[in-house]
Amino acid sequence: MSGIGTLINVGAIIAGGVVGLLAGNVIKERYQETLNMACGVSILFLGIGGAMEKMLSISDGRLVSTQSLMIVISMALGSLIGEILNIEAAFERFGEWLKRKTGSAKDKLFVDGFVTASLTVSIGAMAIVGAIQDGISGDWSILAAKSVLDFVIILVMTCSLGKGCMFSAIPVFVFEGSMTACAALIRPFITVQVQDYISLVGSILIFCIGLNLVRDKKIRVSNMLPAIVIAVIAAVI
Repeated sequence: MSGIGTLINVGAIIAGGVVGLLAGNVIKERYQETLNMACGVSILFLGIGGAMEKMLSISDGRLVSTQSLMIVISMALGSLIGEILNIEAAFERFGEWLKRKTGSAKDKLFVDGFVTASLTVSIGAMAIVGAIQDGISGDWSILAAKSVLDFVIILVMTCSLGKGCMFSAIPVFVFEGSMTACAALIRPFITVQVQDYISLVGSILIFCIGLNLVRDKKIRVSNMLPAIVIAVIAAVI
């Protein structure tokens, strides 16, 4: 078991947060709002690109879409389970706890920044496959590539949403570290189809995160997280 990739990813997130925090202190509020919108639009297109890559294919010279039924079932059933469990509230409670422990009581954006950033850098096939590859063979190249993306994303997010974004390193450490530790047990189930389904549903959730950044009405994306588990079950079945 390596774990180096997880440490690199966590370090990149913290570094991006520190740089973003320093930059945010000197950037005017009007510029921060523009950065927030730009980050939201970028995340929207990251989600769209990832979803379209797995949904669209060319058959007999025609562009066709696939997995529509899987998406509907996974998103609907997963969201229902998430609402029953109220995962969003658990995220927010942990964010509030961090807010108190870090002396950030006056930071109104702390919890929103923490939840939004945590979801953005934790969701997706790169985190799961990269952590498993690191645990099995010690190859942390996928997580290293993810770290570069996360550094930029957290930097920009921190400029507009504050230091709460930097603490997204905690769920990433727990999630990727767990995947790496359990890699030998999980690997037989991570087939190509499982990876594709995780990437597809994860990309849709990332799109929802982008929507939250560019509009006032919020989608409870945390409560949609079980959709990924439903997608994995669908792929295995």
